[in-house]
Formats: sequence, structure tokens, C-alpha cells
Amino acid sequence: MSVLKRRVPIAGAVVVVTGGGSGIGRLMAKGAAARGAKAVLVWDLSQDAARAVAEEIGQQARAVCVDVTSNESVAAAAEQALEEFGRVDILINNAGIVTGKDFLSVTEADVERTFAVNTTSHYRTVKAFLPGMLERDRGAIVTIASAAGLVGVARQADYSPSKFGAVGFAQSLRAELRHRGSNVHTLLYCPYYISTGMFEGVKTKFRLVLPIITPDTAARHVLDALEAGCQMKVDPPFVRAAQVAQALPVPVLDKLLDFFGINQTMDDFVGRSSGVDAEPRGADSEPRGADSEPRGADAELAERAVQSREGK
Repeated sequence: MSVLKRRVPIAGAVVVVTGGGSGIGRLMAKGAAARGAKAVLVWDLSQDAARAVAEEIGQQARAVCVDVTSNESVAAAAEQALEEFGRVDILINNAGIVTGKDFLSVTEADVERTFAVNTTSHYRTVKAFLPGMLERDRGAIVTIASAAGLVGVARQADYSPSKFGAVGFAQSLRAELRHRGSNVHTLLYCPYYISTGMFEGVKTKFRLVLPIITPDTAARHVLDALEAGCQMKVDPPFVRAAQVAQALPVPVLDKLLDFFGINQTMDDFVGRSSGVDAEPRGADSEPRGADSEPRGADAELAERAVQSREGK
């Protein structure tokens, strides 16, 4: 088993970015292309958004309409990628959604949909490309998680657990790959709030140690960490304190979180001005899965607007 850092070159790589149609997904796709990627596959629920990013990048990009909550959609997109390029070297699982509701307002549909996009989608995307990476004994899986996956946050009773799941998935996958002696790399990225608009209205108490990160900075940090061979990056570095604080007695931890204003960050949350991120579908609607019936045009457009954005 190797304990050395293995750098992951983006130059010459075939890269897939889920939720690549906007936010940091768009910026990571463009950044990968600028760093010399052979091909950048922009996966997004919105074909128009994916196409717009692909046009910005140029001929090395492909726009692919993908519903990451659907087995059939992911399988078809993966097959298309492998048929054209023969491999995928870097998979960036970036698609994410948030409701920002208090616990009693969160519906079962909200919970199922949040976990479907933020957590369980990673299982199907990784299963699509990991076999080829294992065969070649190289490649990289990037998980865009959140600081909310390290400590629970008020008004994130659906979002925070889904990000805990993403963190656990990434750590377990890394452990399994290491145990089998594989050189396939994993990177777990846990940022504080990112000013993409997905978390519009959130606030931070101490901007020097817990600044709200700009999308450009977040995208650059992910790609820099990947090329440096980093396995976990928290952003800003002070977020690491959330992991250390878990060892404290619960009352002490609560006081510490209150001091830094963590549970007040969502008090003025509004999400995107359109309200799409906060509630893209009716409270009683079911999340879309592989076997569900097609939905109406309005619901489809709303869903397309949210899978492509990751904020925290």
C-alpha cells in the first residue's frame, strides 16, 4: 500500500463534471479545459445550460443532458462517454440541491429528493466509471461535499445529513481503494458557504476565519487540490475545527458553534430569488427516479435549474 501523495494531472484527462451547467460546476469544467483536459463532459439536467458551458469551452467539451437520480440516464451518458473516448479519468460529483427549510416544514419528498441528488447519485456515477479506472489503475473520483457534512446545522435537517452521507461515501471509498492497493485517487472537498446564489441570504459572523467563498475561488481550490494529490480539502482551513470539536462534550460543542454563529447562518436564507432552489416542486410530489413517470414541463424545468448548482 502506497502512502505517497499521487498527483492527478488534468492535462490530457477525460473529465466528467456533474451539475456542470452553472455555479462551481461550470467553473470547474472551464478550469479543467484551461488546464489542458483532453475532453470535458458537462453533465447537467438542463441541456441548454450544459450546451452553453460547452460552447464557452470549445471543441474539447461535450454537453450531456443527465438526470443523476436516474439509473438509466447515468448509464446511457456513461456509455456514450466511454464509446467516444474509451475512458473517463476524472469524475467530479458536484450536483447538489438544498431546501433551507426548518425540520417541521421539510416534506418526505424534500428529503428523498435531497438525498437522491446529494448522496445516492454518487453511487451510480462512480459505479459507471470506477471499473475502468481500476483496470487502468489510475483515475480520480472527486466528491463535492460540504462543511455541513462535518457538523449538523440548523435548518439543514435534510441537506446536512445528505452531505454527511457524501462525506462517509468518499471516506469509505478511499479506504476501500487503499485497502486493495489501488492507485485510483479520491478527493473530498468540504467548503463553507459558496456565493453561487444557492445559499442566498446566509450570513457569517467572523468573515476573517469563516468567509463566504467565491465560486471562482472554490473551483480553483478543487482543481489545485486534485493536481496536488490532496485527498481531503476543507475550505477555509478553519473548518477543520468542526472535526476536532466533535470530541468535545455536547454542551461545550453547542456553545462553541453558537459563538461562531453557525446555527444562525440560515436565519435569513432565501435561496435563489426565483425560489427554484428552495422549492422546485409541489410539497406532495415524489422525487424522480429511474422508474417514475415523466413529469410536466414546469416541474422538469424547475428540477433542471437545481441539480446544476452546489452552494455549500
